Amino acid sequence: MITLFTFQSPPSQCGYLPDREWSLRYDVVGEILPKEYGERLRQGWRRFGYQLFRPECPSCQACQSLRVPVAQFALSRSQKRVRAKNLGEIELRIGEPSLNAEKLTLYDNFHAAQVERKNWPDHGSKEAADYAEMFVENPFAVEEWCYYLGEKLVGVGYVDVIPDGLSAIYFFHDPDERDRSLGTFNVLSVLASAAERGLPYVYLGYFVKGCGSLEYKANYRPNELFDSASGEWFNPD
Repeated sequence: MITLFTFQSPPSQCGYLPDREWSLRYDVVGEILPKEYGERLRQGWRRFGYQLFRPECPSCQACQSLRVPVAQFALSRSQKRVRAKNLGEIELRIGEPSLNAEKLTLYDNFHAAQVERKNWPDHGSKEAADYAEMFVENPFAVEEWCYYLGEKLVGVGYVDVIPDGLSAIYFFHDPDERDRSLGTFNVLSVLASAAERGLPYVYLGYFVKGCGSLEYKANYRPNELFDSASGEWFNPD
């Protein structure tokens, strides 16, 4: 791994719990291997592009990395319904990350809907260069998961492949297809793929109790959370 520079953002309003402040530690890398990133992931780090980050807030430890042990995962009844509704109708195509107008428009439409429905911060339309920096330009090979209803692109996800699992980086979808629960279908697809590859874990990023946009991750059970104080993973149940 080659680290270009490290910095910590000054305290500011938390993006997950607005009544608190957060501060993020960043490591910007020039090179990192999947094995090396897997070690960071198991220590509570995440990444977009070449930027690795994790919360290091002086008075809060609400952000907890969550992973699902693939062999123990059990579908809930609602998850079975989502899978049944989409299997045979939604086609998944996995390839290398790329950028085009269709994906950029889908990303913008998804975020506009989240601003309206969940009061996400409104940052306007995504610039092509910013999208590429987050999703397309990566220090190692990344999978782009595109979901199609007929020939219509309705969802895009990005997935890291590391030695002990798959890491779901980000997913966005067509808000007009909200009744399909494509976010859930994507996570179920990642879990199924990890099982097929014989990988033990799926990493879903940060779980934050009290943040509606992140609490859904606890629905994939059993799961494990990372305790930053002890450096250990534990089953919250």
